[in-house]
Amino acid sequence: MSFAEVKVFQVLPDKVDDFEALAAQMTKAQSACPGCHTIRYLKRFYVFDTIQDPPRPLKKVVEVVKYYSFWEFDTLEQYHAATLQYFAQFEKPLRKLMKAPFDIHCGNALGEEQHA
Repeated sequence: MSFAEVKVFQVLPDKVDDFEALAAQMTKAQSACPGCHTIRYLKRFYVFDTIQDPPRPLKKVVEVVKYYSFWEFDTLEQYHAATLQYFAQFEKPLRKLMKAPFDIHCGNALGEEQHA
């Protein structure tokens, strides 16, 4: 079973270009960490009004632009070592781009035992 993390970033609207440039650097550094399976970033562009309709594009930015990352590892220990490295390298530049500190959600990934 792998260990995974989801981060939620609330980026200031005037800092979007800076965040996306930093995300490219972060992706490169994060993917090079031992045991890393996946690192992906997502920018929230769409919203559901109803389940019956397809999601629609967001019309305007209200306070922040939300981004999410998904980072997956072989083990908790590899994740912890990579996280220490990530914060040492990227915490200060990230703080300047965000309205609030990012949220981190992590735990064991589900579903792998079904594929075995």
